[in-house]
Amino acid sequence: MKMRELWFYIAAGCVLAGSALAQQGLPPECGSLRSSFGPYDYRASIGTSELNVVESFHFTSNVESLRKGNTGPVGGELSYTLRAFPNHHRALLSMVRLGSNLKVPKAPGASHSVQCFLMRAETFQPGDPMVKVIFGHYLLKQGQKALALEKLAEADVSESKNANAAYNLGLAYYDAGEFGKALENAHTAYRLGFPLPGLRDKLKRAGKWRDAPSAVVVDKSNPEESVTTPIAAPSASPPAVVDKED
Repeated sequence: MKMRELWFYIAAGCVLAGSALAQQGLPPECGSLRSSFGPYDYRASIGTSELNVVESFHFTSNVESLRKGNTGPVGGELSYTLRAFPNHHRALLSMVRLGSNLKVPKAPGASHSVQCFLMRAETFQPGDPMVKVIFGHYLLKQGQKALALEKLAEADVSESKNANAAYNLGLAYYDAGEFGKALENAHTAYRLGFPLPGLRDKLKRAGKWRDAPSAVVVDKSNPEESVTTPIAAPSASPPAVVDKED
C-alpha cells in the first residue's frame, strides 16, 4: 500500500466528537461526519440542551411536517439537524418523506442526498435498530425489496426493548408483504406499551392479526405465582412512525 493511501485510512479512523466510529463506510459524496456542533447520538441526547436548541430553532413542528423552514429551506433545516444528530429518527423520516414527496434523490437546500443521510446515520450508530428500519423502509419505497429485507433483517429489536423500533419494523414488514414478521413485531411493540393502533388495524384489515399469548413473568420469590406485566413505552420523545397512521 502506498504511503498516501495508508495515511488516508489512518485519517479515516480518527475519533469523532461523541463517537469512536470510523469514516470508512461513507463514500466521498456523503461528506464527513465531523461537525462544528456534534455529532451526537440522538438516543442519548433526549432531554439535553444540545437537542433542545436544535429542535427549537431547526427541527420545528413546521419543518417536521415539511411546511416551512425556520431559518431557511426545509431541506437545509433537516440537513443541519442531521449533521448535529445523524441518527435523529424523526428528522431522518422527514428527510425521506421530503425526497419522496418531491420525487428527487436530493431535496432542495439539503447538503446530501436522502440515501447519504441514511448511510451517515448508519455509519455513525450501526447499533441503532431504528436507523436500519428507516433505511429498509426507504429501500422498499425505492422498489428495492430484496435490499430492503436485508436491511430490515439487521434491525434486531428482540433485545433492545425498543417499542418504537419494533412497531416501525412491523410496519415495514407489512409493506413488504411479510405478514408473519409484521405480526411478530407488532406483538413485541404492544407488549412494550407502544400506544398507536395503526399496525394492529392494518393487520386486522388484511385478516392477518392474531392475539398474542399473555406475557407471563414469574415472581422468583414465589415461583407458584405469576403475573402479566406490561412494559410502558418511553415517553420522553414523540414516536417516530415510518407510515402515517390510518
